[in-house]
Amino acid sequence: MRSDTLIIIPTYNEKENIEKIIRKVFSLPKAYDILVVEDNSPDGTAAIVDRLIAEEFSDRLYIEKRPGKQGLGTAYIHGFKWAIAQGRYDYVIEMDADFSHNPDDLIRLYEACAKDGADLSVGSRYVNGVVNVVNWPMGRVLMSYFASAYVRMVTRMPLGDATAGFVCYKTSLLRNLDLDDVHFVGYAFQIEMKYTAYRLGYQLKEVSIVFTDRKEGVSKMSRKIFKEAFFGVIQLRFRHFHGQYRGKPKKPLYTLG
Repeated sequence: MRSDTLIIIPTYNEKENIEKIIRKVFSLPKAYDILVVEDNSPDGTAAIVDRLIAEEFSDRLYIEKRPGKQGLGTAYIHGFKWAIAQGRYDYVIEMDADFSHNPDDLIRLYEACAKDGADLSVGSRYVNGVVNVVNWPMGRVLMSYFASAYVRMVTRMPLGDATAGFVCYKTSLLRNLDLDDVHFVGYAFQIEMKYTAYRLGYQLKEVSIVFTDRKEGVSKMSRKIFKEAFFGVIQLRFRHFHGQYRGKPKKPLYTLG
């Protein structure tokens, strides 16, 4: 039985986590397919995925190998295009390999789109101001929380966690976006995708989750990525004033001051 939902997991040096996360997702009551977008990890992540495909999951698990580390945003864009080209998925979900996103929450993200009518659902750490983060130092929690507040202030987007990377998209929305026009490659990519969908009139919905910091492997966050996100928000707002959003609107665009 084919799944109507593809989960995209970008990887770079995730040998400690990748088999565990794949097996956990495939153990869930709802069927999902998984696409691993692998950026030539020197730790052998790709070999683990190749083995799982060959030995157990040839009809549910797929891998796209890229020549090197090119950024989170480009990995997801690659995955989105792959999903659209298959022509059989109604929903596409972004998820990290390191269990910071709980696979048990996948069904709620899916249902927010499949049952509640959202075009894009976000696994949010900060619904209604509540901070649901485990194993982060307080300084990082505060930085992340106020970064989200900053994004809301600049973009006026009605999301408590615009930087979140646990996201479900209707494939129909992805088809209507100009994926080649996405500018950012780091975490600003997450903001850009949500803001573009919002500007084009698509419905966004937040689902409260608990975010748990990785226990194994190394975080990919860097000062460069944070800087891109901080200044990228201003660039997004600037693009709005110049009407630079390429895609098919769902309904007439919002008018913002």
